[in-house]
Amino acid sequence: ARAGVNVSSLGGAMGRNEIIPFYQPIVSNATGKVEKYECLIRMRDEAGHVIYPAAFLNTAKRSRLYPLLTRIMVEKVFENFMERDLDFSINISVDDILPPDTTAYIYDILTIHRRIAHRAIFEIVESEGIENYEEVLLFIREAKKYGCRIAIDDFGTGYSNFDYIMKLNVDFLKIDASIIKNIAEDKNARIIPETIVQFCRKMGIFTVAEFVHTRDVYELVQSLGIDYSQGFFLGEPSEKI
Repeated sequence: ARAGVNVSSLGGAMGRNEIIPFYQPIVSNATGKVEKYECLIRMRDEAGHVIYPAAFLNTAKRSRLYPLLTRIMVEKVFENFMERDLDFSINISVDDILPPDTTAYIYDILTIHRRIAHRAIFEIVESEGIENYEEVLLFIREAKKYGCRIAIDDFGTGYSNFDYIMKLNVDFLKIDASIIKNIAEDKNARIIPETIVQFCRKMGIFTVAEFVHTRDVYELVQSLGIDYSQGFFLGEPSEKI
């Protein structure tokens, strides 16, 4: 594992325009076709190495650079999908939703790119637990006015519960890697995704399996009735779409 990135290195990467989106395909289990991409933040250091967010996001949050990273990602992703007829998802956390400056910037981008806003999906990172219901609900309502859709990322970790899924009026629920990764070996591991699928069908919510890393897992995910799959078996994150 790489050591954490310091503020100077992170600021340098931002100055060199080396905060970059990587794209991972999300495949329809019904058709086998790529229908959307998740856009994942990466940083490239001076030596040209690609660095994962675990090494720099905490530094960004401590140094107040974090809102700038969000702005860079949102702007670049919308630019990159202007002429592509594909859906795209962007990760967003409660740390992005609470500051009014950040949400105002996102709404500005949605206004500028209103023509493609209906193809955008905001993935709210679930593992932190969503305690600020009112602020999150307000963001969801505003984003939906532009035609955007909402996903809950990493469902099945941390504070997962079905209650706030109903309250937040989400469109997609992404089933966490910890639930999916063992379903080929462990029959009991299939009970949780089965329950999630049943709930989501009744609520009209689409499901996405994360960490689909083998053919066996992919086939099981399809048989469980999950709508979409994402994982290394279907495609690794890449700088190119």
